[in-house]
Amino acid sequence: MADSRFVYVTYIRTTPEKLWQALIEPEFTRQFWGETWQECEWKPGASWRLMIPGGRVGDSGEILEIEPHRRLVLSWRNELFPEMHAEGHSRLTYELEAKGEAVKLTLTHEMGQANSKLIDATSTGWPMILASLKSLLETGESLEETRRWPKDL
Repeated sequence: MADSRFVYVTYIRTTPEKLWQALIEPEFTRQFWGETWQECEWKPGASWRLMIPGGRVGDSGEILEIEPHRRLVLSWRNELFPEMHAEGHSRLTYELEAKGEAVKLTLTHEMGQANSKLIDATSTGWPMILASLKSLLETGESLEETRRWPKDL
């Protein structure tokens, strides 16, 4: 059981296939997640890296579980901030469930440590990122606030 946990649920008017594509393919993540992209082979045991503009690694981990269009679980360690990096790996789970003409997306980001700085930081970032993802899939445009990587990072 995790001591620090953030859970976010949203419904997106799309298909599980399109949502899955948006979650993992660079041409989509760049649009709603601050110009970032993920480097990964998308199979169990594969290394995973979230790359930020300029070619730096923002976060890294490993694919723990993958069931295309339904479930993705990965370990996640921050590589930018020493105090978050020191906390070690967290666990991120995406669950996709078709609900009529929409998909229920449940994101759970957790760590077996009380008062995690990483979980606190991601819990303020995830709502905007996922709102931008929803907007992109439903309207064709992401939110302006998530299109560029912050200049001070």
